[in-house]
Amino acid sequence: MPAIIFMQMQAQISARVVVVFAGGDPPSVEVVSWIPAGAFTIAADSGLDHAHRLGFEADLLVGDLDSVSLNAAERHDGDVQKYSEDKDYTDLELAMEAAMPRAEQVVVVGGHGGRLDHLLANAELLGDHRWLTAGIVWLAGEDLATVVRHQATIHGKPGDLVSLIPLGGHAIGVTAEGLQWSLENATLAAGSTRGVSNRFTEADAHISVRQGALLAVQPGAVLTGRPLI
Repeated sequence: MPAIIFMQMQAQISARVVVVFAGGDPPSVEVVSWIPAGAFTIAADSGLDHAHRLGFEADLLVGDLDSVSLNAAERHDGDVQKYSEDKDYTDLELAMEAAMPRAEQVVVVGGHGGRLDHLLANAELLGDHRWLTAGIVWLAGEDLATVVRHQATIHGKPGDLVSLIPLGGHAIGVTAEGLQWSLENATLAAGSTRGVSNRFTEADAHISVRQGALLAVQPGAVLTGRPLI
């Protein structure tokens, strides 16, 4: 493929991707290889510090700015959406709302570790029905999580772990192919651990959900450096 056509294709792909840097523990440096160059970037409060540490600038800074460092805030040269500290929503939720008008895919970086209540809320947030129009992946530390609505193909290698966790209620009509314990039109009930610790038997696993949503979590997958785009 001629180089100029490849570059144009990459630019078109990047234009449809929004990267959201969340707060929490610092993300692994390996996430850099998963982020497409030229993607629109949003930092949720202290996520700006994480972005800078990994060599990224933010096009938009969102939040009450109570945890971003003064150095990162002063360095920021993009737009700012500042909210009161008494706001009703987390900084990540506000960043997701800001991402939606332009995104076909959202890559969330960070938002793991630290407070357990934030971690649990972030997982449920990413499965919310408001983001139906975009594919969502979450680079949480060393782990990769994909929100599955309707259908998705995830990538690994035989033997790699993957857990299928229902989000926001029951996941009904779940079919999973390419895994050691396949599923066909199954129900993964909210609170059930049935989908935990499955394994790839092929390089690709195909997952579909008739009703509801799943979080397909691949422990350690970020360390492989396989790009999303």
